Amino acid sequence: MPAGVNLPVMIGALPLLYVQNMTLTEGYRIERIAGSKFSQAVGPTTKQIVIEAMLLGRERMLMMKALEAMALTSRLLVAMAAPALKTTGLPVVSGMTISLDMQITDLRFTQNVSKREAIDVSITLIHVPRSSLTAILGEAADLALAAGSLAIPSGPGPSPVSRSPG
Repeated sequence: MPAGVNLPVMIGALPLLYVQNMTLTEGYRIERIAGSKFSQAVGPTTKQIVIEAMLLGRERMLMMKALEAMALTSRLLVAMAAPALKTTGLPVVSGMTISLDMQITDLRFTQNVSKREAIDVSITLIHVPRSSLTAILGEAADLALAAGSLAIPSGPGPSPVSRSPG
C-alpha cells in the first residue's frame, strides 16, 4: 500500500477518514467446571469496538447526523428501520476487523475553540448477532482479512539497536 493512502473506517456506508484511535475488545466467559478446581472458557462475551475520529470539512454536520441516524436516536427512525434491523446490523470494516451486526450504543460529539472546523466523535458499538448465518459470515470475513493482511507490505520494522552494556 503506497504511503499517504488514507483508507477509511466504514460504519455502514459512512466512511470515517480521520480515525485517531480504534479499540476492539473481545472477552471470554469463564466458568468453573462442576466438582473441580479448574475453569474453562465456555463462550465469547460481547465484542465491542470504540472508534475515536474527527469529522472535518463542510460535510461534518451531515456526517454527525448520519451517525445519529445509524444509532437510531429518533423514535421515527427506529420505526422506519425496524424491519431491516431484524435481519442485519451495521457492518464495521477497517484494516483491523470486519465485524457484521454491530449496533451503536454510545455517541459523543465534542467541539472546542481550538478546532472550530472539526467535530471530535467517539463511537461505541457492540456486536448484536441477528442470526447464526451472519455471525458465521462475519467471522469468515474477519479471517479472510487476517489472511489477506499477510500479503500487504507494512512499514519498516523497529530500528535494531544493539543492547550492550555501557
